[in-house]
Amino acid sequence: MAIRDAGSVRALALVGPTSAGKTALMEALLEAATGQAVRPGEVGDSSPEARARGHSVELNLAGFEFLGDRYVVVDCPGSLEFCAEIDPALPAMDLAIVVAEPDPAKAALLQPTLRELERLGVPHALFINKMDQARGGLQDLLDALAPVSSAPLVARQIPTWKGDRVAGYIDLALERCFVYRPGKPSEQVEIPGELQQEEAQARFHMLEQMADFDDELMEQLLSDVTPSRDAVFADLVKELNDGAIVPVFFGSAQNGFGVRRLLKALRHETPAASKAADRLGVTRGAYVLKTAYAGQSGKLAYARVFGAKLTDGAELTLPDGAKSRAGGLSQVQGAALKKISEASVGDICAIGKVEAAAAGQILSTTGQPQAVKAAARPRRPLFAVALMARNRNDDVRLSGALGKLVEEDPGLSLTHDAEQRQVLLAGQGEGHVRLALERLKRRFGVEIDTVQPKTPYRETIGRGTTHRARHKKQSGGHGQFADVSIEVRPLPRGSGFVFQSKVVGGAVPRQWVPAVEMGVRDGLQKGPLGFPVTDLEVTLVDGMTHSVDSSEMAFRTVGRLAIDEALKALGTVLLEPIEKLTVYSPSPSASHVTSALTARRGQILGLGPREDWRGWERIEAYLPQSERQDLIAELRGLTQGLGAFEADFDHMSELHGRLAEEAAQGSRAAQ
Repeated sequence: MAIRDAGSVRALALVGPTSAGKTALMEALLEAATGQAVRPGEVGDSSPEARARGHSVELNLAGFEFLGDRYVVVDCPGSLEFCAEIDPALPAMDLAIVVAEPDPAKAALLQPTLRELERLGVPHALFINKMDQARGGLQDLLDALAPVSSAPLVARQIPTWKGDRVAGYIDLALERCFVYRPGKPSEQVEIPGELQQEEAQARFHMLEQMADFDDELMEQLLSDVTPSRDAVFADLVKELNDGAIVPVFFGSAQNGFGVRRLLKALRHETPAASKAADRLGVTRGAYVLKTAYAGQSGKLAYARVFGAKLTDGAELTLPDGAKSRAGGLSQVQGAALKKISEASVGDICAIGKVEAAAAGQILSTTGQPQAVKAAARPRRPLFAVALMARNRNDDVRLSGALGKLVEEDPGLSLTHDAEQRQVLLAGQGEGHVRLALERLKRRFGVEIDTVQPKTPYRETIGRGTTHRARHKKQSGGHGQFADVSIEVRPLPRGSGFVFQSKVVGGAVPRQWVPAVEMGVRDGLQKGPLGFPVTDLEVTLVDGMTHSVDSSEMAFRTVGRLAIDEALKALGTVLLEPIEKLTVYSPSPSASHVTSALTARRGQILGLGPREDWRGWERIEAYLPQSERQDLIAELRGLTQGLGAFEADFDHMSELHGRLAEEAAQGSRAAQ
């Protein structure tokens, strides 16, 4: 059966938690395929930021050939803080290899990755790395992993042991035994007599799992008919391609154990590139995985080619119908780029001079725009800082540099808070934002200072009053005169500001009533505590004019004077914004998470199972916005790095006592 498009390049994603060994596996695949050693950092984690952290913080791309076929591997960051960059890339992959450690206690770390692959419909296999360090049985590990995967985990191999260490494996599909040899391909040996029964039982269990999706295989097993090896492999290919099963391999990337066996399985079983094209909705063109600014090369679009070869200079149609040309193609090998004249179907290349391209878009070569079937879900920011250039002369450069960083990284967002007069850079966590600031300094030479974003407090009143104010000024010639009487009363929370006029008899001429309202609005911009005032109604009830000195400016001035004096007489109450949070946590950590929310003045609204996530909880709570700033760091510290939340403004609530006084003092100090 055909399992791939003739001549097409296979694309593989390496995904999984931080420290599982994804980059080591990419290097081991290249070494096994080429026979040449790969220096650490040569194809993966080459940026200073990745080296400083000891793990991937961005996509790493590398290609190789194995037995006449070309592959391109995309090594993905494992931390949730850096996963937004993966979102556009995953749907374009033929197969994802989920890399895990042989520790049952870390099984839950795989669940976010597996659920996303399932949601996208991307076929995937599991590679249990570091098996040379394993101390427990494979079945214990599979039992721990089974609940985090919706599809059954099908062990393709069982380990053989020498003392307390894994010495090799038995391939259950081939029914062959191999012994690891450091620095060399594994050696095939006879299946030891004491393991033959265990191998037979493990193979029968594998076939039983596959038979759940194949009636013919089920009938053979029930009839004690041994299926042919070709039929078993055909079933493995089909069920992997359909996402019905998750094959499980194991080995040690660091030592090269099991890597060549994995390569051979990938060669025969990786789905065709046309399946990824159908998933995306590409007929002919290039799908953009990411964009990046590469020094003198300018902006590059890293894209996978579908439908037909892509040639240098080809006309590209963007989703909005705009036309561009591929201004140079490059093959990608880690940080190195090699100029090429064309890119094969399925390959990933860097395309130059497509300035308007963005990750997740299709650059069509049909002459007509193409839209992605299911666009990546944007990740909402979880942590933000307010920033400013340390040197005011860098303000213009800072703006351009921030724009490029946000364009490159879908997990970042940039907003200008006009009310607080702050520029906010937000990301998926403190580490994510700190990484962006490091890049800002290294790549663009801009040093910045950061402060915590200001909380948008408000003021309101608890009772009403009537107040009269007069503005009178003589300075030679025409003076200024205006007199108004206003009624002020509180409104229900969330009502905002309402102004109306009940003036009769022309006490305030109609043309100057809007000026009074503008003056009142001016006064509400900053109340006695230093914050905007809301949830009140102001009614103009009376006034006086002067035939010569009254004017629009005079009535605007008296409107502001009237509300200022009224608010000072009434005294205002501070309001703080309250957000509604939906927090997701593994069940064992849920009690710690609720305690952390309560300690931050949170009000727990409910707790229940997370839909379709076995072993997870969904916690809903009200939380003051001022308490959310570093919540994500604490949440991930309590949940092995897995916790997440969504926050939306819900209402304003009165704030009293020490916290209110501290907020007012902070406002006064900033003035």
